[in-house]
Formats: sequence, C-alpha cells, structure tokens
Amino acid sequence: MTVVFSNMAASEERVGEIESLFRNVNEQIASAAERYEVESAEFFCECHDPACGARVVVPLDEYETVREEGTRFLHATGHLESDFERVVARRPKYAIVEKFGHTLAGIVRRLDPRAKPAA
Repeated sequence: MTVVFSNMAASEERVGEIESLFRNVNEQIASAAERYEVESAEFFCECHDPACGARVVVPLDEYETVREEGTRFLHATGHLESDFERVVARRPKYAIVEKFGHTLAGIVRRLDPRAKPAA
C-alpha cells in the first residue's frame, strides 16, 4: 500500500488525522469491551488508508500496551507505509507500528485522546 504525496506537510497532517480517527473509534470499542469484561476485541486497522475496512482481533491487554505510546497504532498485516512508520511488533494477523519523523509524531501525539493537556 503506497500513497504518493505532493505536499509532505499537508499529507502528514492528513495521515495523522486519518489514523487518529480510526484510533478514536477503537478507543470506543476498547471501552465497550472492558465493560463486558471480555479478553479481546475486534478493532479497525488504524492505517492511513481512509477506505480501509480491515479489522483485527487483539487482546485488550495488548491494545492497552499499544495505547501507552501516542505514536503507536494497530495495522492489519501488510498495511505498513515505510515512508513514515516502522513495525515494532508483528503478530500473525496484525502489526504494531510506530510513526517516526518529528512532524507526524507530533501530530498523532496532539490528536491522541489519551494525551495529557499541556500545563
């Protein structure tokens, strides 16, 4: 999966917004799963493709580990975009990826619903 961007700053903002939108949906899924006290849930792939509808089953404890770092996301296998993210852990059906680069990492941290407000 490759996307060509002409304006990298604008494209990084768009990538951050898309992935953060999927992450926000997954936060709601995780919250509901915790209320029902289940061990895993089916989450949306948090890749940069707005048309992606892939889902991955992830144990809730692993989801929480991913969410401890604002620059990490869940992706279905094969949805890595190596121009701005790297795999930090692989599982059979999904990968945990981390954004790199000052601009994109800052965007996704800012959009993280678990981020602490600046004092």
